[in-house]
Amino acid sequence: MYLIKEANAWVKRKAGPDEVIRIVPDVGGEKIVIYNLYVAYGGNDYLGRILFDQQGYWIYDGDIFSVVEQEQLAKFIINHEEIL
Repeated sequence: MYLIKEANAWVKRKAGPDEVIRIVPDVGGEKIVIYNLYVAYGGNDYLGRILFDQQGYWIYDGDIFSVVEQEQLAKFIINHEEIL
């Protein structure tokens, strides 16, 4: 189960201070799920997006996050449990 509504994730940054990222689900059609990434506090800067295919593979479309940071965000999206 993937993230189905907007959420904030804490990212340990490789270079610079750690940061809270706002993750916003987007419509991507049947074959792809898109999550847009923004600065959570102190602005609304766009940081790229993470796309998931039907097999659960993901790719980061952006140039802000290192591979380790991308993995943190993808794991958050995949493992996030919605509180109902």
